[in-house]
Amino acid sequence: MIEKVLSRSIRVICLGGIAFGMHAANAQDQQDQPMARVEVTGSRLASPNAESASPLQVLTAADIAASGATNLQQLLLNNPTMGTPTISRTNSAFQTSSVGVATIDLRNLGTSRTLVLVNGRRFVAGIPGESAVDLNSIPTDFIERVELFTGGASATYGSDAVAGVVNIITKKNFNGLIADAQGGKSSKGDDLKRKLALTWGTSNDDGFIMAHLGYSRQGQVWSRDRAASAIDQYSLMALDTEDPADAFTPYRPYYSSYAPQGRFTWAKGKDFTYDKSGNIIPWDTNGDNGPATGFNRSYYRSIAVPTERYLLATNGELKLGEKHRAFFEGTYASTSVGATIEPFALASTDIFKATSGWVPAGTMVNGVVVKNPYVPQYLWDRAVDNDGDGIRDYSFTRRMSEVGTRSQKVDRDTFRLATGVKGSFDLLKEWNYEVYGAFGQTKEAQNSTGQVNTLNFRYALQAIPDGNGGVMCADANARKQGCVPINIFGYNAVTPEALKYIDAPGALATKTTQKLVGGTIDGEPFAVPAGNVGVAAGFEWRKEFSSSIPDALTQAGLNAGNATPPTEGEFTVKEVFVETNVPLLKDLPFVKALDLKAAFRHGEYSTIGTANSWNGGFEWAVNSDIKFRGTRSLSTRAPNINELFQAPSQDFPSGLTDPCAGVTATSTGTYDALCRAAPGVMANINANGKFTLNQSDVQGISGYNRGNPHLGAEKGRSSTIGLVYTPRSIPVLSKVTFTADYFNIKIADAIVSTPRSYALKSCYDGSNPAMCQFITRRATNQGANSAGSLQYIDTAVSNSGGKATEGIDITASWADRVGPGRLSTHLAYTYVKDGYDIPMPGADRDPFAGEIGSAKNKANLNLAYKWGNFGVSTVFTYIGRSSLDDQFLADFDLPPHSVQVGSRTYTDLQLTYQLRKSTELYFGLNNAFDQKAPPIISGLPGDNTGTETDAGTYDPIGRRWYAGLRIKL
Repeated sequence: MIEKVLSRSIRVICLGGIAFGMHAANAQDQQDQPMARVEVTGSRLASPNAESASPLQVLTAADIAASGATNLQQLLLNNPTMGTPTISRTNSAFQTSSVGVATIDLRNLGTSRTLVLVNGRRFVAGIPGESAVDLNSIPTDFIERVELFTGGASATYGSDAVAGVVNIITKKNFNGLIADAQGGKSSKGDDLKRKLALTWGTSNDDGFIMAHLGYSRQGQVWSRDRAASAIDQYSLMALDTEDPADAFTPYRPYYSSYAPQGRFTWAKGKDFTYDKSGNIIPWDTNGDNGPATGFNRSYYRSIAVPTERYLLATNGELKLGEKHRAFFEGTYASTSVGATIEPFALASTDIFKATSGWVPAGTMVNGVVVKNPYVPQYLWDRAVDNDGDGIRDYSFTRRMSEVGTRSQKVDRDTFRLATGVKGSFDLLKEWNYEVYGAFGQTKEAQNSTGQVNTLNFRYALQAIPDGNGGVMCADANARKQGCVPINIFGYNAVTPEALKYIDAPGALATKTTQKLVGGTIDGEPFAVPAGNVGVAAGFEWRKEFSSSIPDALTQAGLNAGNATPPTEGEFTVKEVFVETNVPLLKDLPFVKALDLKAAFRHGEYSTIGTANSWNGGFEWAVNSDIKFRGTRSLSTRAPNINELFQAPSQDFPSGLTDPCAGVTATSTGTYDALCRAAPGVMANINANGKFTLNQSDVQGISGYNRGNPHLGAEKGRSSTIGLVYTPRSIPVLSKVTFTADYFNIKIADAIVSTPRSYALKSCYDGSNPAMCQFITRRATNQGANSAGSLQYIDTAVSNSGGKATEGIDITASWADRVGPGRLSTHLAYTYVKDGYDIPMPGADRDPFAGEIGSAKNKANLNLAYKWGNFGVSTVFTYIGRSSLDDQFLADFDLPPHSVQVGSRTYTDLQLTYQLRKSTELYFGLNNAFDQKAPPIISGLPGDNTGTETDAGTYDPIGRRWYAGLRIKL
C-alpha cells in the first residue's frame, strides 16, 4: 500500500506482539531507524496506528541471516505455531509428484488452510491441484520480513486463510550490492550445502529497482548412512508382541520378502528361493533358519533428497507524478530434485491379475502342454493346476534389481510477474489506492526409471523352446513386436535383451497457472470524537488452473507401479470486500484507546457458488502498558482442484492394522462377526485356525485416492483474545514486551480424505457400513498372499464432521546493553490444549493434540549477543513429549497417550565476525549437540519411509555445520 515515512520506532511492531527472534546484531539499528507506513498483515487498512487485533509474529531479515537457512521453510518450522509440513526435503522421496517441495502448515490444520502471500498478494501454487506455495521459489536473501498472522483471515484475503496467513515482504529501496557465499555439510560428511547469492539495488526520488540472483544446492542423505535407518526393520509391538513396551523396539532385520533372486510358490505355504550359488533353498526372510534371503530396502532409500535451485527475483517502482507510482515484481525459480528408492517389487498378481497371480508354467501348443524351459524341474514337479486351464501354475514375487533403482529426476520451474499502479488522490479526503494484476505458473517435468511394462512382461513369461536349442516367446504376434523371453529364476537371471523389452521409463508433466486482478482503496473519510474512522474496500478476480498428465503406461497401470490417471481442472472466483476501523473511546480513565475492527468478503466461485466471510475485533489499550485484543471470524475455504477433480490414483499407505487379525471361527470380539462374513477371511480361518497374515500381507496394502466434484466450502470459526504488556512505567522492565493470546479454531464441513483407519474400524464394528465400500480383500485363491488379506483400502474426499484446535500463544522479548555488548532475547511458546478431527458427520472425535507431529508443548528461545565486531546467536527449539496415534493404540486396547516418545530440544548456533565494515564472516552449527530423532519405526503411525522417524517434525540428519562470507558494497 501507500508508504510514508513515520517517526515511530520498531515499538509499533512490539506492541502488536509481533517481535519474533530479533537478532542482537541489528536490534539497536532497528530501533533507531524510522519505520515506513505500511499495511500490517491481517488488515487492508494502511495507518500509522495499524496493529493487529489477532496474534501476529514477525521474522526479520536479520533472523534469516542468523539462521544460515537456504530455504525459508527451514526457519519457519522453528516457530511453535507451525505444524508438521505435508512435504519437505526429508519426507517426500516416495511422492509420485512434488518431490522436494517445501510447504508450511499453521496450527497443524493442513497446508491447504495456510495462505502464503508475497507483499500481500497471492503466489502461484507449487503443487499441481493444490494451493500450497513452494518456498523453494522465494529467495531468502530477498526477504525483508515475514509476518505470521495466526487467525482466520478469509474476510481480508479470501479462501485458504482458515488457519492464518504467512505474508512474505520483499526488500525495496536498497542501494548497493550484497554478495553472500556459503558452504557446509553434516558431521557424517553428507548433506553438502552450497549457496551463492547476489542482491543489487539502486533508488532515488523517482523510484527504485532491485535484482537478486541466487544458486543453492543441498546434497543427498542416504538412509544407509544413519544407524537408525540403515536396515529394514519393523516395530516389535506392531509386528508381533502387541506389548506397548516394545513399540519403539525394532524387529531387525525385517527384510522385504520381495528378493532379487525371487520367491516362488506352488501352493499356500510352499515356496522356495535361490542362494548365491544358484541352489534351490527354502524361503527364509530374516535368517531364522539360516542366512537371510530377503532384501534390505533401506540401503537404497533416502533421508533427504538432493535439491538444486537457481533463483532470479526483481522488483521496482517508478514515480508517475507526485502521488502515483507504477510497480512490478518478478520471480523465476528453477528447481531440480532427484529421488532414488529401491528397485521395484514385482508380484505375479501385478501381471496376471485375471488369474489371481497364477503364472502358467507351460504353454498349450497344438493341444499339448509345453513346459517353459526357464521353469526349474523342481517347481514343475510340484506345481498343480490352480485356475482350471489344464496347465500347471506357480506364483512369484521378485525384486527387479536388473532394472535398477527407481529414480525420479524432477525439473520444476516457477514464474510469476505482478504489476500495477498505486498512489493517492483527493476526494473530500485523501484516499490511497492500488490496482494490480499478476500471472504465475509452475511447470514440472518428471522422468522416472525402474518400472516394467507388465503387458510385455506377460508375453515374456510365456516362453517355449524355439526348436533350435533356444527359447522364444509363445505368442507369434508378440515375437513380431520384438518379444524376448525372460528368466526370473535366481540372481541376475534377466538378460540385457529381455530387460530392454520389459523396461518402462515413466514421465509426468504438470502445469499450474494463476491469473489475478485486483484493486483496493482505503482512507479515513471522517472523524469521530475518538479519532479518524478508517475504511478499506476492494475487489479481486482469480482463475486457477492445474493439470497433471502421466505417461500412457502409468495412466493405464501397465508399468506395475501406481496407476495414476490424468487430473485437470480449473475454477474462477470473483470477490469484493470491505473493512473498517472505528475508534470508540480515547483518553479516558482505564481507556487510553478502544477501537473496533470489522471486515466482510463476498465471493462467487464457478465450482461451489457463493461464499461469505467476516471478522470483527477490538483493541483496548488500558494505558500505555497494557492492551487487550480479540477477534471473532468466519473464514471459508473452497475446495482446490485435486479435491474436486482428482481421478482415482494408487497409493501405498502405512501404519494400518487389519482389525480381523487373530479372529477365529468362534471368537467374539468387536470386529469378529463382520470379519468372518468376508469369504476370504473365513477361508483363511479354515486353513489356519485363525485369520493369519504373512509378511507380504503386512507390507503389501494398497489403495486409491480420489476427489469429489460435489464438495462444498468448509467454514472455519475462530476466536482469539489476548493481552499485550509493555511495562514502560516500570524502569527495570521498560524494555520487555509480553503477549499472551488464546485461540480457538473450529472448522465445520472440513474437506478431508476419509482416514483409512477409520474406514477399516467403522466397517467391521458395524458403526458405519458405508465405509465397507472403500475396502477390498483378496479372494480365496491368492497364491503367495493369504486369502482375505487387505488388498485395497481406498479413500475419497468429502466434507467431514470437522477439525478444531485450541490453545495459548505466549511471547516475551527483551533487549538491552549487558556488559560491553548488547543482549537480546525472545521466547515464543505455544500450548495446544485440544485438537481433533471428526472424520465423518456424526462420528466420534479423533484427537490429534499431543500426538506425534502435534505436540502439546512447543517453544522457541532466541538469545543473541553483539560485542564490537563479534556476535553470537543461539536458537533453542523445543518439541514436547508426544504419543502414538490414539486410533493405532486402540487397536491394542491401549488408552490415548499411553505410548509416548520423549521431548526433544535442538540447538542452533551462529558466530559472526565483522572483518571490516563491508565484510562479515560467519560460522554456524545446526543441531549442535547432535540430538537424535525419536525411533518412530516402520509399522508405527508417523513414520516417514526411509527415515525411521517423523522426518517432518524431528531432525533425522544430525549435526550440520556451515560457514560463509557476506560482503556489502
